[in-house]
Amino acid sequence: MKIIMLGAPGAGKGTQAKKIADLCKVPHISTGDIFRANIKQGTELGKKAKTYMDAGELVPDELVCDLVVDRIQQDDCTEGFILDGFPRTIPQAEALTNALNAIEQKMEYALNIDVPDENIIHRMAGRRACVGCGATYHVEFNPPKVQDVCDVCGEALVLRDDDKPETVMNRLNVYHEQTKPLIDYYEKQGIVHTIDGTQTMDQVFSDIRKILGV
Repeated sequence: MKIIMLGAPGAGKGTQAKKIADLCKVPHISTGDIFRANIKQGTELGKKAKTYMDAGELVPDELVCDLVVDRIQQDDCTEGFILDGFPRTIPQAEALTNALNAIEQKMEYALNIDVPDENIIHRMAGRRACVGCGATYHVEFNPPKVQDVCDVCGEALVLRDDDKPETVMNRLNVYHEQTKPLIDYYEKQGIVHTIDGTQTMDQVFSDIRKILGV
């Protein structure tokens, strides 16, 4: 089961990807998590990625393609995987297709979670991230037990720079220009399934389960 999550930043791709991964026992591969780990560790890749992410811009292809292709060839991906945050551009998608063809594999599902821009801006302004372990919350939809304190490790929760309204607007503009064309790319492969992302988290997951037949 090889799945790509599509949709605007803040549409809920990461949340649904984790739920699918838990249900189907396949790895959830998030480039965002990989970048944040590198940023926290202060690696050269992390420093480069941070300059783009803080500005709400896409991390260049050369920083992500080899990393992801290497990841999906690891042993835990033999039964499938879920890609969240990659590919984000047509060149990345083409590189992924070519890499999969080389190992006689192909993507099977592209799940497009569709949410209007105005909903995205409202959602992301309420997101909070833990400065310690990276756990994420939402002040309205998924609040911590204690305001501004992480349930997992007790560190402070903050509004990340890339969740601030002005950055979100920039991220949405970049999405419409560079990432939304992926829907057409994968529609030509016959694997796109669009889900109404304005529904509750459980309703979205229910729709996804029907599509995947699980």
